[in-house]
Amino acid sequence: METKETNADNPPQKYETEMKHLLTDEGIEENGGVSENTESLRSIFSQVFFPFLIAGLGTVAAGLILDIIQYWSVFKNLPEMFILVPSLLGLKGNLEMTLASRLSTQANLGNLDQTKEQYQIAKGNLALVQCQATVVGFLASLFAILVDYIEEGTFSINHAFLICASSLLTASIASFLLGCVTIGVVIISRKCQINPDNVAAPVAASLGDVVTLSLLSVCSQFLYSLDDIIKQWIQIPIIIILISLVPLWWLIAYKNEYTRIILYTGWIPVITAVVIASAGGYILDTTVSQYKEIAVFQPVINGVGGNLVAVQASRISTSLHQRTKLGILPTGDIKRCIDPFSAFFGKNPHVRTANLLLFMVIPGQYFFLMIIHVLKYDSPDVPPLFYVLYPVAALIQVAILLYSAYCMILWMWKWSIDPDNSSIPYLTALGDLLGTALLAIVFYVLYSSKNYTPA
Repeated sequence: METKETNADNPPQKYETEMKHLLTDEGIEENGGVSENTESLRSIFSQVFFPFLIAGLGTVAAGLILDIIQYWSVFKNLPEMFILVPSLLGLKGNLEMTLASRLSTQANLGNLDQTKEQYQIAKGNLALVQCQATVVGFLASLFAILVDYIEEGTFSINHAFLICASSLLTASIASFLLGCVTIGVVIISRKCQINPDNVAAPVAASLGDVVTLSLLSVCSQFLYSLDDIIKQWIQIPIIIILISLVPLWWLIAYKNEYTRIILYTGWIPVITAVVIASAGGYILDTTVSQYKEIAVFQPVINGVGGNLVAVQASRISTSLHQRTKLGILPTGDIKRCIDPFSAFFGKNPHVRTANLLLFMVIPGQYFFLMIIHVLKYDSPDVPPLFYVLYPVAALIQVAILLYSAYCMILWMWKWSIDPDNSSIPYLTALGDLLGTALLAIVFYVLYSSKNYTPA
């Protein structure tokens, strides 16, 4: 790789210079990758299906955990903690899945084949993820504290410290662990001649929900159980230390050629995604008190939708990097915005992948529902109508996400915004909002049914 000169005053041009080897038409064939047009549908299915199942089982586990912890004292007495759930679970979309997409492009273009490059890319990206995770965790806690103040009419400093410390601690630890897993999966996939676009995001997500939700519940319950004086001596140092480390993570990422540009371009998607996910958290906070059964299904519908759209987004982004330069759309078979019918039945190169992912939704959701029924000793008391409405809601969610992914990524590319760094946060946050809202509608319909009297 060429030696680059620092040009902090002009980051877009710096980025284009640093990434020029990614943006050539030869790209992936020169470096031994796999292009969209050379992968058979069978190959895509075999590489996507098993990570999809693993990731889905992870969301099932997260749903079972959420169903249990909703009765813990910290969640019963501070229901605003539920607002943190979509925002922190969304970290895998904001950070880890975005990291997976970014590294998959690097791997497919041969930039992770050398040990020295692997170390540099891993170091910069882990520092970047820690910086973003701390900011995301802090913003999510501020939103939850604000809702607590609005609903209660009073401000509790103890509640504020508890929410903030729990959110920051969860975000920091979870993002470090999941970032390491994501980097490992991409490198191993490359060595095994597997397209990391197909597996990295789902595999990283398979642990994301479980790890994040477990950390949030354990940390918050531990802090909540302490004496008020002891709480302050623990919570305040946690908040101060984690926030004070942000400049260090920022400096490491800034000095790294692979992550410097993302410090300029990566914040708006992440912060916007937090706002969108927090809206989903507010819906969850409102509905879980009315429909207790919703807790076990919420991570599943959101996780499955986010995993599938992340695969499609990563593939489209890599394909664009292979075929043309940033800011210039490929000619002939791609339009910036197409009608929904053409997105699933047209002739563009990503239709077959979209159809394959859409095809996996209903059988996958039925499989996960069966697992929930088997593993949960007191299975949710829902009528047969639920098993019709829930998969339909999941199908609608994924269809909207896949169509949104196609239009959004092409729009970003046209405006010289690298979708590897920006698209997945928007898409997974939109998936969380859609999934939670559609699930709330499903339970509203069920509760309105004369034949359904919940336990």
